[in-house]
Amino acid sequence: MTIPLYQIDAFAEEVFQGNPAAVCPLREWLVDERMQAIAAENNLSETAFFVPRAEPGDYDLRWFTPAAEVDLCGHATLASAYLILSRLAPELDAVRFSTLSGILEVSRDGDRLAMDFPARPSGAYDPAPGLIEALGAEPEAMEASRRDVMAVYGDEATVLGLAPDIWALAGIDRQGIIVTAPGDACDFVSRFFAPALGVDEDPVTGSAHSTLIPYWAKRLGKTELHARQVSTRGGELICRAMGERVGIAGRARLYMEGTIAL
Repeated sequence: MTIPLYQIDAFAEEVFQGNPAAVCPLREWLVDERMQAIAAENNLSETAFFVPRAEPGDYDLRWFTPAAEVDLCGHATLASAYLILSRLAPELDAVRFSTLSGILEVSRDGDRLAMDFPARPSGAYDPAPGLIEALGAEPEAMEASRRDVMAVYGDEATVLGLAPDIWALAGIDRQGIIVTAPGDACDFVSRFFAPALGVDEDPVTGSAHSTLIPYWAKRLGKTELHARQVSTRGGELICRAMGERVGIAGRARLYMEGTIAL
């Protein structure tokens, strides 16, 4: 058996930026254990698998980190849509993915692709013992969604300078940890850590912006936001608050294509 494999840099202006995702188009699903093994072998923060549905432009989509399947992933969704709209079905203007988080639509927006995601607002959170020490600097505020903890700092320099204890972060009661602050040349910046899922630091995390966008839209009093994830690779996201939904737009670039031999 052979399976096509593409590696695509999402939220990137050019290759070697943004967040690399592996994307595997399938005709039918593999068993879960095989998809998890492929994701572990790829050793990227996410590997996406999709299968076409009956209607043109409709697909089932799943995402796997090296350690587990997840219920929402932004950059691998962007990468999957980029592959379909640029290579597999360039006649389409949009694609719809059926996922564990419902229907996610991705449409052309000039030279970007815009994703329509569920909002996941944060609320009050009592920090788990040792969490602030593990982050390495005390935040001004802490909140949490049902998936992630969010630590809010006063400035971009503090977020850039954090060197958290990754082993300690792996033991918190959420999947990931968002750190964020007002940006120097954008509305807000962030970083994202998910060691419990086998991802020490994710380069650019679209799904975290389901929480970041509602927070910063309310705090800044605006619905159109420019965000940067300030990991080593970095990435740009154009964001929109839409009540129970959020819009997240970015660019993607194909880095590699090949074949998995099983």
